[in-house]
Amino acid sequence: MSHRTFIIAELSANHGHSLETALATVRAAKAAGADAIKIQTYTADTITLDCDNDYFQIKQGTLWDGTTLYRLYQEAYTPWEWHGAIQAEAQKAGLIFFSTPFDKTSVDFLETLNVPLYKIASFEIADIPLIEYVAAQGKPMIISTGIATLADIEEAVAACHRMGNQDVTLLKCTSSYPAPVEEANLLTIPHMAQTFGVKVGLSDHTMGMGVAIAAVALGAQVVEKHFILDRAVGGPDAAFSMTPDEFGAMVKGIRQAELALGQVSYTLSDKVLSNRKFGRSLFVSQAVKAGEPMTLENVRSVRPSDGLAPKHLPEVLSMCARYDLEAGTPLDWSLLTHKAQ
Repeated sequence: MSHRTFIIAELSANHGHSLETALATVRAAKAAGADAIKIQTYTADTITLDCDNDYFQIKQGTLWDGTTLYRLYQEAYTPWEWHGAIQAEAQKAGLIFFSTPFDKTSVDFLETLNVPLYKIASFEIADIPLIEYVAAQGKPMIISTGIATLADIEEAVAACHRMGNQDVTLLKCTSSYPAPVEEANLLTIPHMAQTFGVKVGLSDHTMGMGVAIAAVALGAQVVEKHFILDRAVGGPDAAFSMTPDEFGAMVKGIRQAELALGQVSYTLSDKVLSNRKFGRSLFVSQAVKAGEPMTLENVRSVRPSDGLAPKHLPEVLSMCARYDLEAGTPLDWSLLTHKAQ
């Protein structure tokens, strides 16, 4: 395989309003095998309006029905004053730290931290001015496509290119929380890579690790999963977030999948070559006297592979034994002669 999957642990709202929990989550993500920890940079005021009219009510059959957008984001946001400490903890652990910005002020703030890349969330994919502003920073771009049409994706990629940013990774995403496995539609991943000529990956909200491992087999170069120390921490994303043990099992599965994919090869390893000993070949199955014809009664295709290849059976049946042959003798052309005419 030509790449090592970049595995992102999404901290999101899984900190229970405790910086120490956030920092412990960073350490646990490293121990579980993540390559990066990602947070989200917004406040309720930068992402929505403090308004409770019908437009701002959540009632779409989600985990968060019954509240307003403003109250949800008040609960879910990561305080900006924590960012530096989380970044420092990530760097100490050897993890890449980056974030999803949701407006220009959050981009400007993240630039003061010199984050190495940016993520655009699914629900912001139609915000072309925001994408252009982020892309103009010249950092690699990861864009989720959960609510996007083909045209939306095309516009987002074009916005990056228009700003001179060619380093774009699109993530197949199902914006349902949790997402049903049958709606993952992972075959979109290779099609997306071919259609847009970019790197591809998966932002996964399904339960379990099967979808993520399957995505890697289909060419995903990035896998993102929500990560939580313990679901008892609570919060808006706890129900569909992975615990350290679950995340660690997924990472192990992905790394095994990478090894299994390998490369296109018909070369047999030494171990496989040695096992060819147990293939089939032609053996004398009943004792034969010199000059007697070879028949289906005294020749059989059996294991092991020390005799003539089974494909030669028709020709062997047209021949006679050159010598007396005991049962269990592997056939060789030197033991046979053509029948007298």
